[in-house]
Amino acid sequence: MKMYLGLTKRNMLVYFKDRQAILFSLLTSVIVFVLYLLFLRNTFVDAINQALAEMPMVRELVMDDDLKMFTDIKLLVGILGSAAITVPFSCLRTVTSDRETRVDQDILATPVSRGQIVLAYFTASALSAIVMTSVILTAGLVILQLRGNLYLGLSGILGAYGVTALGCVSSTALFMNIVLFFRSGSASSAFFGILSAVSGFVIGAYIPVSQFSGGVRTVCNLFPASHITILLRNVLLGGVLGHIDNGIGGLDQGEFVQVLKEVFTFKADMFGSSLNTTAMLSFVLAILTLSLIVMVYTYSKNYKKK
Repeated sequence: MKMYLGLTKRNMLVYFKDRQAILFSLLTSVIVFVLYLLFLRNTFVDAINQALAEMPMVRELVMDDDLKMFTDIKLLVGILGSAAITVPFSCLRTVTSDRETRVDQDILATPVSRGQIVLAYFTASALSAIVMTSVILTAGLVILQLRGNLYLGLSGILGAYGVTALGCVSSTALFMNIVLFFRSGSASSAFFGILSAVSGFVIGAYIPVSQFSGGVRTVCNLFPASHITILLRNVLLGGVLGHIDNGIGGLDQGEFVQVLKEVFTFKADMFGSSLNTTAMLSFVLAILTLSLIVMVYTYSKNYKKK
């Protein structure tokens, strides 16, 4: 256990040693979020207003500030969902770096078991990713609170951090099985470029997953990050949606809020069935467990001292 903790600490120190990469990684997410607020927010608000135009009585009861806050939080969720994919993968670069520089051969020469070595890589990367995404979440919440009321209590805030942490752990475990096959940093960087490009579409950050066909929705929701993003929507947007519904006062029998949930995907759709919160959590935990088992087995069998 002592050597496992020592390796975990070493891996985290190696990652956080590159302060410029960390700074720009954080700034990228924050800058993208600010750009979303400046340029994309009105697009979503206008689309919602067009839908409300068909319900004039309801429109009079829905405050513009609430619609803007709904859109702002939705954009924050998109940033967090993408970060739950890209940040964990970025934190795993120590694995590829050690293999490329043959530092892994020195580690394999120690009396530490293969299982402990790979778990040390996993733990360090997961903890690093949690720290990074938590900073992004905190910055996003502070920015939005300065712009208006989040209608988010302590339980909601803690729930958001918990879901974000689960997303980092599950993504790290899943990507660890991919990174173990990379032999160079260039290969890892190329894959990261592809991952960054498609992540926003997979989780519905750009286009709601509900707008895709049933087959595409199923494929998107095979990835744990999609479920994490949906869970974050439920946690972070629940307060403002509840406030909007209370403002309408039952005039539409909750139809407007329900339509928003259907359009912006508050439940995962897989193989024609909708998954509730418990089912989504179970799916993420199942993928996490399977990934850990495969990860330990793969490293133990394929990584040997040469």
